[in-house]
Amino acid sequence: MLFRDFIGDALRHERVVQGRLLREVSSKAKVSLGYLSEIERGIKEPSSEVIAAVSTALDYSLPDLLRTIADDYDLLTARERIKV
Repeated sequence: MLFRDFIGDALRHERVVQGRLLREVSSKAKVSLGYLSEIERGIKEPSSEVIAAVSTALDYSLPDLLRTIADDYDLLTARERIKV
């Protein structure tokens, strides 16, 4: 799994938990709807500026985002170790 997949998963999860539409977040972050969708699906690797803009639009702090990504990574690697 690539870093961009973890970013996209975390941002999408937060958006869905908040019950917000992709269109609303993309507008507030000043990022195109299509581009934000590609970020959430792990297709595009966003710049740090875009990550910050989307996080701000979600009122989701960068430290919280990075903690979520780290936790998800730890969970994934723990599952892979168990499979061996």
